[in-house]
Amino acid sequence: MPFKLGPMELGLILLIIIIVFGVGKLPQIGSAFGKTIREFKQATKSDDTTDESKKVAAVKPSSKTTEE
Repeated sequence: MPFKLGPMELGLILLIIIIVFGVGKLPQIGSAFGKTIREFKQATKSDDTTDESKKVAAVKPSSKTTEE
């Protein structure tokens, strides 16, 4: 990791966040951050599955037959 943060540095960052946003806003900020990360993970997973399904569709021949 490029940033080596110890317990003192993390405590100082948390104190600054509490001073800037206030104690009442911390749960809202945390939930918004969690939702953002969750949506990002879902978006990256859906891109992977979309790419895989395109590859599978390109490899598998069509199962439809035309009979008259």
